[in-house]
Amino acid sequence: MKIIHETEVEEKKIPGRRIRWIADDTSMQPEFLSSCVIQVLPGEMVKPAHSHPEGEELIYIISGKGEAWVDGEIEPMRSGTAVLFEQGKPHMVRNTGDDEMKAVCFFAPPTGLSNYRMHEDAKFEVTGHEQKPD
Repeated sequence: MKIIHETEVEEKKIPGRRIRWIADDTSMQPEFLSSCVIQVLPGEMVKPAHSHPEGEELIYIISGKGEAWVDGEIEPMRSGTAVLFEQGKPHMVRNTGDDEMKAVCFFAPPTGLSNYRMHEDAKFEVTGHEQKPD
């Protein structure tokens, strides 16, 4: 059995978030997926926009609220929301709340920061979406 607690994994700070790879080739070493936990502070945005040319990503919001930007479309998200970032679609997330937003991200097939495709020119416009209460 492979089991790990997120605090046992090194935390890395990258633009807009702190990240811990809980299932990758150095931690749990899964064969068919990878996974990380991200924490996004209030007002911060995961940037730049990026995509996964060889797979897809599903994020699940554990706590907090924000917005997901996918290929120019913006939708609100809150605790309990799952968002699928389809293969090759540029995406970003932004924390629009007053508290830290925490999410777990799943990738299939396994990936890492080295095979993200960056989209530096993508813009995350303010929407004015009303957030549903948690």
